[in-house]
Amino acid sequence: MASSINLAMMTFFVRAGVHPRRLGVFPGSYNPPTRAHLALAKAALLETDEVVFVIPRTFPHKSFEGASFEQRISMLRRVAAANPRFSVASTEGGLFLEIACELRAEYDSCPALRFLCGRDAAERIVSWDYGQAGAVPHMLDQFELLVAAREGAYNPPPEIAGRVHVLPLEEDYRGVSATEVRARIKQGLAWEHLVPDAIAAEVREFYS
Repeated sequence: MASSINLAMMTFFVRAGVHPRRLGVFPGSYNPPTRAHLALAKAALLETDEVVFVIPRTFPHKSFEGASFEQRISMLRRVAAANPRFSVASTEGGLFLEIACELRAEYDSCPALRFLCGRDAAERIVSWDYGQAGAVPHMLDQFELLVAAREGAYNPPPEIAGRVHVLPLEEDYRGVSATEVRARIKQGLAWEHLVPDAIAAEVREFYS
């Protein structure tokens, strides 16, 4: 693996050669990356100058299971090769606000941050207990959300609606998820159509 760029608490494994005014941030476990992940990232390039795939080293709501951290980075590096405006990084923090703080320390231009997610993730983010009243509107003063419909559109609470934007996709990726990939592999069913062609061999190796 090529040498990483270590900056503060964030590690870049792929760094786009752009100076973004608007930065798309796509945190996830990528266990494994799917065609839906890639479609969201490509769609976000219409709204941003660069998209960073981010894997937190620790997760606030799940444990690290399945492929190892290094294997997930390897798959994301292949996914990122699809576009020179894609980056891949890991962060020490798992919450969006922690990731935003780390990113602001890495980009001298202080780009506007747009976090990418699906409807289900948006609902989880907004309903998470951050330990204080009014935490979500305050958090969205630091960044905004680009939300793709995932088994239904997301309807944000009125107090944050102005900072939550629809991320339109050209196709319906209902049923395309990392959970479905792992389940199909376990059951001996076809799964290759759910992941980018570039990582099919690695998915077969890592999960079989």
